[in-house]
Amino acid sequence: MQMSIVVLIISMLLFFVLFFGIGFILNMLLRMSWIMSFIYPIVAILIIDRVQFVDYFTDSGAAFQDLGIRIASLATADILILSSGLAGAIAAGFTIKLLRKSGYQMF
Repeated sequence: MQMSIVVLIISMLLFFVLFFGIGFILNMLLRMSWIMSFIYPIVAILIIDRVQFVDYFTDSGAAFQDLGIRIASLATADILILSSGLAGAIAAGFTIKLLRKSGYQMF
């Protein structure tokens, strides 16, 4: 199944805005500028994998092997969409840092 370029661009924009917004709100509430940047890889793994989260602790060998296979088989469009979400999370951290440096105190 192929994805059109318009759908790819809209998906990338949506992931960027979604994770920018989530990261901005988490940074504002928890006062940790890079919290979403650290949480995002876990979210991406949960999006990519097909095993349950508890399997990483109970049957870790098979779970991580399946995750490695699934990451290696990602299409270019999937990688672009997921990386735009990471870029949004990182941009939220930079934005909060800039706002705090400028004197804005959020909560």
